Amino acid sequence: MLDGIPLIDVHVHAARLPTIKVPWELWVPRFTGLQERVAGLYDDSGTLVPERFHAYLDEEGVDLALVMTEYSPAVTGIQGLDDVLPLVEHDPGRVRFIAAINPYFHHPVGAELRRQLDAGAAALKVHPVHGGYPANDRRLYPAYALCEAEGVPVVIHAGTSNFPGASNRYGDPSYMEDVLRDFPGLTVLLAHGGRGWWYETAAFMALARPNVYIEISGLPPKNLPNYFERSGLQRLGPRMVFGTDWPAVPGIEANARAVADLGFDDATLRRILYGNALALYRLDGWTPPGG
Repeated sequence: MLDGIPLIDVHVHAARLPTIKVPWELWVPRFTGLQERVAGLYDDSGTLVPERFHAYLDEEGVDLALVMTEYSPAVTGIQGLDDVLPLVEHDPGRVRFIAAINPYFHHPVGAELRRQLDAGAAALKVHPVHGGYPANDRRLYPAYALCEAEGVPVVIHAGTSNFPGASNRYGDPSYMEDVLRDFPGLTVLLAHGGRGWWYETAAFMALARPNVYIEISGLPPKNLPNYFERSGLQRLGPRMVFGTDWPAVPGIEANARAVADLGFDDATLRRILYGNALALYRLDGWTPPGG
């Protein structure tokens, strides 16, 4: 918790090191002491030790972490379902996972998503920038249809990536306009909020559509007022969901405190730090501490 407020981080990359294609320095930046602290969570084979990872989340005040899977062999590698399940199984009250689909990797995509949802996925992540396809690729439509039918939120990487091989043109969140037209009941979270070139586009979509939200992972909280200056941070705040993109941040608690310092009223801050996540993601059986 953060000063009595439950804390959910919806964007955590708890990958096994052998599955990561990018250099360690890109995966874990050189913030003071961060690389050493993250390295200490792994065993000699490069696998996160569940007990150490859960202790780390406890130290950071994280009540629930949603860990990402990813199937982007050309950029980051493959962090599959089997890599994250041990973390979930160790304590599902502290860790859940998010499914991932890549139309070049999975066929049929609907069947693969069904498999991951049956394993307990809290949402679906689609990563056009690392996968090399637009978010409105018709091959993804069976997955979007399943998500709309079952109330599963879709997390879209919206913004640039500095990883070698990334296709940044596909980071434009406006590709989702076609998807939202064709699946009007779909809940969409724009991860990274249009980072780089599309902050205004992402903000406009979140303010214009009741089923679109800004997921703020990968964005230094102190810069949010500048990124969303034209839209108005206080106006956009209720449409935001807290995530960090760990381990690419100084610390989860540090980011949460930086969000708390932005001047949101108590109700809005609670929505950002846990309320929106609890309402939007499939978190069956999970309740906030004391809830």
